[in-house]
Amino acid sequence: MGSPRQKKPLIRFGSKAETLERLGAVLKTAKVLPQVRFLPAQWAQDPSSILARLRRAGWLSQPLIVRSSAAAEDAPRSTMAGHFKTVLDVRGEAALRKAVAEVVGSYGRGRRGDQAFIQPMLRGVAVSGVAFSRDPNTGGDYLVVNYDDASSRTDTVTSGLSNALKTFYGYRARETAFPSPLDRVARLMRELEGLLAAPALDVEFAVTKAGELYLLQARPLPLQAEAPQDAREVRRTLDDIHRKLCEADCPHPYLHGSSSVFGVMPDWNPAEMIGVRPRPLALSLYREIITDNIWAYQRDNYGYLNLRSFPLMLSFAGLPYIDVRVDFNSFIPKGLDAALARKLVDHYMARLVATPSHHDKVEFKIVFSCYTLDLPERVKVLRRHGFTAQECRSLAETLRSLTTPIIDGRTGLWRQDLERIKHLEQAQSRILDSRLDRVSKIYWLLEDLKRYGTLPFAGLARAAFIAVQLLHSLVAMKVLTRAEYERFIGSLDTVASRLGKDLRSLPRQEFLARYGHLRPGTYDILSPRYDEEPGRYFDWSRPRAPRAVGKPGAFTLTIAQLKRTERLLREHGLDHDVLEFFDFIKNAIEGREHAKFVFTRSLSDALSLFKELGREAGLSLEQCSYADIACVRELYATSAAPADILRKSIEEGRRRYALTRQIVLPPLIVRPDDIWAFHLPPCEPNFITQKSARGPVASAGDDRKRLKGSILFIPGADPGYDWVFSHGMAGLVTMYGGANSHMAIRAGELGIPAVIGAGEALYNQWAAARILELDCANRQVRVIP
Repeated sequence: MGSPRQKKPLIRFGSKAETLERLGAVLKTAKVLPQVRFLPAQWAQDPSSILARLRRAGWLSQPLIVRSSAAAEDAPRSTMAGHFKTVLDVRGEAALRKAVAEVVGSYGRGRRGDQAFIQPMLRGVAVSGVAFSRDPNTGGDYLVVNYDDASSRTDTVTSGLSNALKTFYGYRARETAFPSPLDRVARLMRELEGLLAAPALDVEFAVTKAGELYLLQARPLPLQAEAPQDAREVRRTLDDIHRKLCEADCPHPYLHGSSSVFGVMPDWNPAEMIGVRPRPLALSLYREIITDNIWAYQRDNYGYLNLRSFPLMLSFAGLPYIDVRVDFNSFIPKGLDAALARKLVDHYMARLVATPSHHDKVEFKIVFSCYTLDLPERVKVLRRHGFTAQECRSLAETLRSLTTPIIDGRTGLWRQDLERIKHLEQAQSRILDSRLDRVSKIYWLLEDLKRYGTLPFAGLARAAFIAVQLLHSLVAMKVLTRAEYERFIGSLDTVASRLGKDLRSLPRQEFLARYGHLRPGTYDILSPRYDEEPGRYFDWSRPRAPRAVGKPGAFTLTIAQLKRTERLLREHGLDHDVLEFFDFIKNAIEGREHAKFVFTRSLSDALSLFKELGREAGLSLEQCSYADIACVRELYATSAAPADILRKSIEEGRRRYALTRQIVLPPLIVRPDDIWAFHLPPCEPNFITQKSARGPVASAGDDRKRLKGSILFIPGADPGYDWVFSHGMAGLVTMYGGANSHMAIRAGELGIPAVIGAGEALYNQWAAARILELDCANRQVRVIP
């Protein structure tokens, strides 16, 4: 079923002021403030007549608002939102003259048809905001509302100056699920659609403390994507997701916990790694090499419950979600009493539901997954939630038994994992240099990648997390200061620190041979490798520095710190040499970053070969991104023609992805009905370093010259974004990512102030600013007007 034929509008759009005046005469679901409208020339020639109109209306004795209504404003393809001036709370004739001059002056040279208008200031505002009749990014059939219910002003959303903004998404076929007063905004939108007959609308509104809804502006909404072609198919897909969530909302005989929750950021964090709407190839790759099986093998190997038959990540119409119940079960150590395990998982789930802002930092804020020097103190929080002292001791003892062999300097599993990574480095060239056909090379690159790449990487990532937790506990026990912790992280020898030095010292060809496989989207075939478009990422025209000798700023421990640590290890029953203990912490963190660097080479090479396979079949790179990686196994195991298998996979992937683009789901799904209407949850960002930074806002897609001294915004960051650190940014903000994520480690070791995992709402709000200030010590982000 195609889109319905466009109805003839009952009211035509005019200027901003004219549209409001026309709507005010007929609107039933909201009120419109009266106005006095005039041309700039009229004001310039005879302002007294306009002032006389205001005086007769009794307006000059009350606060007024002077608003723009330029001819270039609110056009169907370009609204020029925020481009022209509006002056609020104008009191008295002198202030009014000045305000009109400011508004008209913002038009520049002006155009024929420019207007301005004056209205009474709306008093007693309880809620104000902006509502879209469709998702502006996807064209999906959602009411999207950004609003502020903590200020009496009406411009906090449009100005971006509020830190209390809320974002609501509601599927419009289920408006009965919308909370008040947003249900009234939805009814207003329906009426406006009937009157204006526009494909999509952008509406400003306010609700007073007396409960009156006011329309402040209505204009066409330019869409970045086409509206869905078949609303019934979208509804069927959402019904299928709802059914799946209902089926999961019950106990499972092989899992602890009475029901499940699903999130985009816990643990293996698909939002950061592949994005919330990955192309089918990227999604299937992430499942194949990590979240279907590999993740569970690693947890089992490291002493946690065996969940090898459970996929960690599910796909809801192509949107990736971590099954949090499965995830929390995977942090239960083997040997823990089953009754206590059930109690713990239910407690963890309840904590997450109560504090959704922690869903990107569950291991730091919710779950106890390893032994640390401050664990006996930290587990006391469980006493406030019904756990006995004996249960707390039992958990601590079991975690100690799990952690001790992991951190062993001689026999720890992390050392075996490092050896497996060395094996992968050797296997990569053997496969690429072999006479195998292209399909076989892709197949074996991925098979070796799982066995010798992502499996040991998962182990090293677990060891690195434990290492970071142990470092945090040394700060908590006052062995290290926070500044010393940061110096320790900064002293590590990782890919990011080496990349910057090598860029300054290595010849271009040698640099690209070493780092050329990296790409900003590690799993995305559409993301160019460094060696495919080096000029996009690096500038070799800058003066080259001599190669540094040694690593400056090396971290050293005092004798007193070593002795205190040694005493704590003995008191806590961790029978490890103190030097081996710190050696583990250093090697685990460095090993994780090295393992990621190595396994991404195999993945990147496999993607490059897949690109060539598609080219041979007459397929574009764009088309290849819709394939499922499972087609490689089918091609390897059958004699089917590659072009036929690829085209079939691409056709299905393209069809499914068209639906994926139209669907919006909450970052954390607690109840099945959450998919119909939800607020973006408040996020507690991770502030990295204790430093401050101030600069203009920039994105990774901007010209390289803009990056120096900027506050750089990256939605989700992985190793392929390491190139940005070579451009002298002042600070970094990411939408996704946890305190132990790749970018958090990178920023910490390089001493760059960063806000990691800001969440969608804050990220979008801050990204719209011109200048931003990060104050990591005070955990604050300030918009500079």
